[in-house]
Amino acid sequence: MNGGDGEVVAAPPPLEWKFSQVFGERTAGEEVQEVDIISAIEFDKSGDHLATGDRGGRVVLFERTDAKEHGGSRRDLERIDYPVSRHPEFRYKTEFQSHEPEFDYLKSLEIEEKINKIRWCQTANGALFLLSTNDKTIKFWKVQEKKVKKISEMNTDLVKSNGNGSIASSSVSSSPSLYRSNGGCSDTSLSFSSNDLSFPPGGISSLHLPVVTSNETSLMARCRRVYAHAHDYHINSISNNSDGETFVSADDLRINLWNLEISNQSFNIVDVKPANMEDLTEVITSAEFHPTHCNTLAYSSSKGSIRLIDLRQSALCDTHSKLFEEQEAPGTRSFFTEIIASISDIKFGKDGRYILSRDYMTLKLWDINMDSGPVSTFQVHEYLRPKLCDLYENDSIFDKFECCLSGDGQRVATGSYSNLFRVFGSVAGSTEATTLEASKNPMRRQVQTPARPARSLSSSLTRVVRRGAESPGIDANGNSFDFTTKLLHLAWHPSENSIACAAANSLYMYYA
Repeated sequence: MNGGDGEVVAAPPPLEWKFSQVFGERTAGEEVQEVDIISAIEFDKSGDHLATGDRGGRVVLFERTDAKEHGGSRRDLERIDYPVSRHPEFRYKTEFQSHEPEFDYLKSLEIEEKINKIRWCQTANGALFLLSTNDKTIKFWKVQEKKVKKISEMNTDLVKSNGNGSIASSSVSSSPSLYRSNGGCSDTSLSFSSNDLSFPPGGISSLHLPVVTSNETSLMARCRRVYAHAHDYHINSISNNSDGETFVSADDLRINLWNLEISNQSFNIVDVKPANMEDLTEVITSAEFHPTHCNTLAYSSSKGSIRLIDLRQSALCDTHSKLFEEQEAPGTRSFFTEIIASISDIKFGKDGRYILSRDYMTLKLWDINMDSGPVSTFQVHEYLRPKLCDLYENDSIFDKFECCLSGDGQRVATGSYSNLFRVFGSVAGSTEATTLEASKNPMRRQVQTPARPARSLSSSLTRVVRRGAESPGIDANGNSFDFTTKLLHLAWHPSENSIACAAANSLYMYYA
């Protein structure tokens, strides 16, 4: 990847990845419940919080612990040359039920509770805000610490029971007549034995009125808004705008623009539905706002193209401002060409200059200033090409793998089968192509094959990189690849070399 000012950035050395943490680790032979499988992962912009969603409709939040112990953020401490030796560590913060299973009676359709996407919103007043969506409904959540109110300063320290600790009702006086005058119980209604109560000498001098105190805090998640009934097809992505006020939601044929404050109205900004559905040739697969330009939106299609639209152009963005697609090499077309060309995920780089896309076989890096073709192409699992027929038969060819970029833009990552994920160097001239396994020993299946050098095309800017020629069909240990264990979801920490990835119901974290 070239620098923004045209200077070529030197390729950094490959990273050495180490295991950091695992949450929800399975024991040997333990059966994974369908509802516990993780379906979404997202870091917030600061990197201090991590959210996961699962197929059971739950959202689990984790918070960073190692930075807090030093009294400041990790970046601030590094600026003052503070020796930080520990790697990023997170702990469980809270969880809440975001979505419940529903039934659409008009269409006789069951709506799963599975969380498709999570997006963090801007924090305010110490509270965390996030959006979560299933196939049909988006919800806006506020998570904050609430003070737990407790009643104290009662007479419970003076009136104690023999074996059960403090008596709940502490307004007990030594004079039976007080009960009658206050309209309470008579002196015969409380038949305590002499061993049940102990009174101080001279009785209780005064009755303490209860006082409410708020010393302890607990995390509360509250659904602030529900954005529903705006999509006829399944929502595949949501994306926050940099203006902090709006977001988009995309399904197969439409993209809607919402205001966070208004839940009963949205604007349809992209509609690819033809007048006759028989003329439908492609669908929307993912949509993402530019990280800094609030008027720029990118969306990908099942034909392998990415369209950049300008929201200032018109209310309904029927035409795109830029189209990114790779021309098909002559003589390479097959039955599977269109299927594997479908883009499952797109992500903008931090500065918005580059877009990373993932199709079934490759990662592609696009420069938004150059629409002639991708800057780089990374082969994720080229050894599967002879097995496409088998993958089609068992529907694995339709798996939707996510992708992510490092905060500095020097590396990209995505998942594969057998709980493997791959990290590539995206800087021009880099040969980094690491294969890692989602386990406590990530380097166990590291394939020691040199990456083929970058192959220059028409100009020095345009590079197509073919990498990672593993042994076809077997991993480094000689085991056949397992298509039932797939690593679909992963996220890169926004400012550090730390990756969180999901293997079934387990969340693994690695650092370098």
